[in-house]
Amino acid sequence: MRGLKLLWTKRYHVLIDLASLTAAFTISYLLRFDFAIPAREVSAYLRQLPYVVTLQFVALLLSGIYNFLWRYTGLREARSFVTATLYSSLPVLVLRGLLPDSLKFWRVPLSVIFADAVLVFLVVLGARVLRRVFYERSLRLHPSHVRTDSARKPVLLIGAGRAGRWAAGEIQNGPFSELDIRGFVDDHSEKQDSVIEGVRVLGTSSDLPRLVRELDIDHVIITIARASRSDFQRILGICEAIPVRVRVIPNLWEVLHGKLKISRIRDVQIEDLLGREPVCLERMETEHFIAGKVVMVTGAGGSIGSELVRQVARHNPRQLLLVERAEFALFQIDQEVRKNWEQLEVVTLVADVGSEKRMRQIFRTYRPQVVIHAAAHKHVPMMEENVAEAVMNNVLATYSLAQLSARHGVEAFVLISTDKAVNPTSVMGATKRIAELVVQHFDQHSATRYVAVRFGNVIGSTGSVIPIFQEQIRNGGPVTVTHPEMTRYFMTIPEAAQLVLEAAAMGQGGEIFVLDMGEPVRILDLAKEVITLTGLKPMEDIEIIFTGMRPGEKLFEELQLSEELMSKTRHPRIFIGKIAGTLNGELTEAIRRLAAICDLGEEDEIRRILSELIRESQLAGCKTITSLEVSRGVQLNQ
Repeated sequence: MRGLKLLWTKRYHVLIDLASLTAAFTISYLLRFDFAIPAREVSAYLRQLPYVVTLQFVALLLSGIYNFLWRYTGLREARSFVTATLYSSLPVLVLRGLLPDSLKFWRVPLSVIFADAVLVFLVVLGARVLRRVFYERSLRLHPSHVRTDSARKPVLLIGAGRAGRWAAGEIQNGPFSELDIRGFVDDHSEKQDSVIEGVRVLGTSSDLPRLVRELDIDHVIITIARASRSDFQRILGICEAIPVRVRVIPNLWEVLHGKLKISRIRDVQIEDLLGREPVCLERMETEHFIAGKVVMVTGAGGSIGSELVRQVARHNPRQLLLVERAEFALFQIDQEVRKNWEQLEVVTLVADVGSEKRMRQIFRTYRPQVVIHAAAHKHVPMMEENVAEAVMNNVLATYSLAQLSARHGVEAFVLISTDKAVNPTSVMGATKRIAELVVQHFDQHSATRYVAVRFGNVIGSTGSVIPIFQEQIRNGGPVTVTHPEMTRYFMTIPEAAQLVLEAAAMGQGGEIFVLDMGEPVRILDLAKEVITLTGLKPMEDIEIIFTGMRPGEKLFEELQLSEELMSKTRHPRIFIGKIAGTLNGELTEAIRRLAAICDLGEEDEIRRILSELIRESQLAGCKTITSLEVSRGVQLNQ
């Protein structure tokens, strides 16, 4: 029924194709006999015409060409026409060899078969290409479809490689494009003066000031697939000096791998300046691990937790449990999941992971098979002022949740940790380090697989530095940087969420997973770039000041302890190692002592126990950091 409906909808296309197939076969016969078909061959032609045309039409139908829109037919669709031509010619050839002499009038001459195959391909595909030519011509000429030339914005494309070709084609063929491509800019000498998609390469990046001035360019668009951090910085520096606005095609890696069509052009974002290709993990293994299971995500309303929920939902779990104590955040992710995955069974649970009674009830009722523990306090300076709360949420709640997972036969428990857990100087880092030790402890005493994942700073997550910079810029500045030499590792929210799921699928138990995040980024450079991306100039339009390092902060972060021997997994960008243990007493006894002292609110005693439990910690000096290289409030003058 669906096929008949499609044919009826495309009935005019079908009639054109049938006429084209008939004409192609007739012309092939005429060519065979020099346009003078003998009378004895006319009857053979008339017998062969219906069944040959029928076979060819069925081959076209089966190849799926009627799913294509004529006005968008191009080289990619041409493969289907080649397949259809081959499939239609093969049975005619087979029949020619199998038919007996008594049915020789049904044998199509070889020359006719081959000529017909070529003509069928040319006329059927040609009709569609011709339709596209007229369609695109009408777009250029008809004022109701496109903006007038005076209203279109003149732009330059930076990068004339594969990504640039894709971008130029998409912009030029878009029916409502507001852009007028004046040319490419590319630093490769062999591309100079060449023409790509009808657009000429006008010069190199050093010619940008002249080209922008001469061509009255509104903005430039970066179309480089493998642009490094230094490439972006160099281009932004040139454009800032001109000055001219810089934009970028979104998700170029997805575009080039056929996962996304270029649908819009956006401003350059800080994610573009990571200086490395985004890490994409193995979907098949994650799909196998998640599909058909009950998955619990704690902290489901947070920036990381909500992305984890989205990633899990894509892998078809049997049931998805959203655990969150912030009601509005939970409401938002619940509504999003129910809208985008209507068939998924979602259970929304307002709960505090620190409430053992409530969590015990949830485990008993829903029996989760995979627990992803993203709920945590993560703001370093704030946790220095709320030590007991940090321990209760990051340590005691993790211990309780891990214990419940063991008792209820959970298959895998994944802890979200942080690079601040390595040689911690903050209460937050220390609590996450102990949470890692909790994971190691239960992995040794339970059938459940316990793994941990260490993140760097996650771009765009709640409380991260970039949203703070952006808010300060919106308020007119100043942008505050704690120290001119402070560096951090960065990753995107999707990378972080994928790493968690990969760890759950790959881990055997007791491991810690770390993502290769490239080179650390200086926060001062990041602040300048965020200001520049808003179209402003650092220290002219927006002031930058140093405020001094806050309690618990480090100048630089580390990803592993010296005892943790990291090795590569089958994914070259993921490292794995065993969690380094502690020699300072039994973990369970330390947890008991911490629980008792948290009830009393003895913060100094809590710090002492944390220092005892974590040999490599540097908590002793975290309340006396006063010797700063730059004093609070000093203005940046470089």
